[in-house]
Amino acid sequence: MSSRPLPTDAELEILTALWARGCATVREVQQALPREAGYTTVLKLMQIMHAKGLVRRDESERTHVYEAAFRREDTERGLVGDLARRAFGGSAGRLVMRALSERTASPEEIAEIRRLLDEAERGR
Repeated sequence: MSSRPLPTDAELEILTALWARGCATVREVQQALPREAGYTTVLKLMQIMHAKGLVRRDESERTHVYEAAFRREDTERGLVGDLARRAFGGSAGRLVMRALSERTASPEEIAEIRRLLDEAERGR
């Protein structure tokens, strides 16, 4: 994901709305955002995101329809990798330990973490 642009916080909110809906118009995204934002603000952000390659746009109809250019998992992987490099010296272990020290993980999350650790161990 290093060659892909990383979204800003505002862009990530828009991507989250698109991942939930699949495809959406600017108005639909605006209405799905967790905080109030003006239509022209959302439109401008989505135009910037299109230019950056974060979203694709179907221009075949009068009202353009947008979709995320990358899967949520790929974007999350890129964001986590960037955070690990910048804040934790590239250490995945330090990042995970810090994340787990911030709040208690649910039993389901702990089971998923164990599964991922088992996979990582088998891959060695």
